[in-house]
Amino acid sequence: MNTMIKVGQYNELKVLRIVEFGLYLDDGNDGILLPKRFMPVGAKPDDVLRVFIYHDGEERLIATTQKPYGILGDIVKLKAVSVTPQGAFMDWGLMKDLFVPKSQQLQKMMPNGRYLVKIVIDEQTGRLAATEKIDSFLSNDILTVKELEEVNLTVYRRTDIGYVVIINNQHTGVLHHNEIYRNITDGDQFKGFIKKIYVKDNKIDVAAGKPGYQRVEDEADKILRLLKENNGFLSYHDKSSPDDIYAFFEMSKKTFKMTIGNLYKKQQIDFEKDGIRLK
Repeated sequence: MNTMIKVGQYNELKVLRIVEFGLYLDDGNDGILLPKRFMPVGAKPDDVLRVFIYHDGEERLIATTQKPYGILGDIVKLKAVSVTPQGAFMDWGLMKDLFVPKSQQLQKMMPNGRYLVKIVIDEQTGRLAATEKIDSFLSNDILTVKELEEVNLTVYRRTDIGYVVIINNQHTGVLHHNEIYRNITDGDQFKGFIKKIYVKDNKIDVAAGKPGYQRVEDEADKILRLLKENNGFLSYHDKSSPDDIYAFFEMSKKTFKMTIGNLYKKQQIDFEKDGIRLK
């Protein structure tokens, strides 16, 4: 196999030849099959296609234009579709299910249960697999992030002070209760940013959304859009309840007040007794 092929990831490969049952993509050897049902319309030799590479049921490398729910290294919540004495098979959005060996389960997986797993290469077989034993892949010893940096967050588990979250599939941090403005559960994924790094022990606090004024600007665009969609008036103001504000705008009351204050200063809205009006 050509070492340039990245198993479990997206690859951009050139079309070598087209056959009755699909086409072959250039891997430096005989080619990797993209089955006919996944061929883009009009594909021809020398076209470059973006495909996901994994092993089929007969352990051959195969390409697909389907998009899995996660790629190699990702931590995702997947549903178990079947369970055997050897392990569980997870639906990850492809024709072939993803295997979690029994030795890689923290609890006995059940059909239709949803579990947070990391997609890995099985050391014994060289094939893609998944593991529930995520902790060994997470470390804050050497950080690859800095304060105010935007990151990808995955909710890991609830604690007394908030939720432990996984940062960029590498580190752990805490999303405190006062930074949570909607119902969340383990496995949820969303954008956030590094709020504070504690130098003494590399512990991290995170927040959802974007930092500082960039966050305000994004929320400002949303409020202006909602005003336009509602004939230029919304019956929300600084005395509205936090729950009502979150239910409508999906933002905290603090962010809402800061944002409408910013819009007022820019003379884009007016404050009225019972709401805000677009100028």
